[in-house]
Amino acid sequence: MRNSDLKLSFNLLVSLPIQLIMATILFSNSILNAGGYTSSMKSFYDLQLNDINGDEIDLQSFKGKKVLLVNVASKCGYTDQYADLQELYETHGDELEIIGIPCNDFGRQEPGSASEIQNFCKLNYGVTFTLAEKQKIKSEPISGIYQWLSDPNLNGWNSSLPSWNFCKYVINESGELTHFFKSGVNPNGKEILDLF
Repeated sequence: MRNSDLKLSFNLLVSLPIQLIMATILFSNSILNAGGYTSSMKSFYDLQLNDINGDEIDLQSFKGKKVLLVNVASKCGYTDQYADLQELYETHGDELEIIGIPCNDFGRQEPGSASEIQNFCKLNYGVTFTLAEKQKIKSEPISGIYQWLSDPNLNGWNSSLPSWNFCKYVINESGELTHFFKSGVNPNGKEILDLF
């Protein structure tokens, strides 16, 4: 066997496993794309979440509608998105529910009490969509809703927690998590409006 034949054999032996590894990585990542849903172990409708007054939100009542979950804060550079969320709710409320989930984990930008948050949202933005109780996302104990939203074993594909205030998760009409949007995506932007 010539030296060039040995090099070719060696290159084939080395490149084949690398190609298999690359193919595995490429194809396995495709289920992490927004909308790349696989079956989840726990339904969104089985989760528990209280509204800002401490009353349980009946998530079952949202079956047949999309649900937009947004971690919100009243002292953030993105706070004006409350107005965009309200506009989206007024425009698409027949097919969409919005749940604003206050959180003080990002820059301590939601220090208010439940009544302060509620009054701020109503007075400044006319918010009529549902506001939930303040939740923990980064600090312990992490909220049950955010455990579900960020665990692929529970939601079917996503492992991303919010990186800042006003990150958005979309639940489809069947209770499946289908999209995750970062803070900079406007609620009335093309990415979200294309879902309707």
